[in-house]
Amino acid sequence: IKVIEGTENRTVFIGMDQKRDELLYSNVKGKNPFKDLRVRQALNMAVDREAIKRTLMRGQSIPTGELITPEVYGYDPTIKLPPFSVAKAKALLKEAGYPDGFEVTLDCPNDRYINDALICQALTSMWAKIGLKVRLDAMPKAQYFAKINKVDTSRYMLGWAVATFDAQDALINLVHTRDGKGSGEYNDGSYSNPKMDELIEKMKVETDVPKRLALIHDALRMHAQDVAHIMLHQQIIPWAMRKNIAAVHSADNRLRMWWVHVN
Repeated sequence: IKVIEGTENRTVFIGMDQKRDELLYSNVKGKNPFKDLRVRQALNMAVDREAIKRTLMRGQSIPTGELITPEVYGYDPTIKLPPFSVAKAKALLKEAGYPDGFEVTLDCPNDRYINDALICQALTSMWAKIGLKVRLDAMPKAQYFAKINKVDTSRYMLGWAVATFDAQDALINLVHTRDGKGSGEYNDGSYSNPKMDELIEKMKVETDVPKRLALIHDALRMHAQDVAHIMLHQQIIPWAMRKNIAAVHSADNRLRMWWVHVN
């Protein structure tokens, strides 16, 4: 056999409940720590993405700080990985009023993404270093998605592959405010920013290519600056086949038979 591999246009990330005044699954009462940008920044900086790539993914991932991948139209190469610093993360938590951290549950699938439950387990250890006591609740995907799609979660893992290969798809589904009409349908952390919504609505109707690309870049940068999600990585997908078969690896992880040749 032979193996070919390529990057998938899917990013894997952690979302947070940013709407409720009090989290469903936390020991913090009377307020929601994830509404504080400093808390989101702290949790983002405490993630060692390179360690996840090296140990759990065996090199088969690309750490990222951006909502979409380079294969998707609108990708902004100027958005960099957040710096990894336990010390700065601790300082931010202290500044936000949580010097000893807090308790919270992380919901995670155990049969959906590559090493999903193992990654979530690693994240609980990383966040423990800055004082968070994270309870991991891992479950099969059928049970998991039924739970988080009802917004019955405080923190969750999600992966998003862009079927249209255009950034608007991810922005509408993951970042736009839920409106009950399709926008924000998978925004399970209920992130909401009127400026973000305005950018997305404009890009939906803008026909001037450079202007539309600028709107996409502004939205992606705002997503990163707001830490709307804690981005983890882009998956690399290996395909195995007999040596006499030639195939073209697709970023959407779909086999197109008209690109397959048998010698």
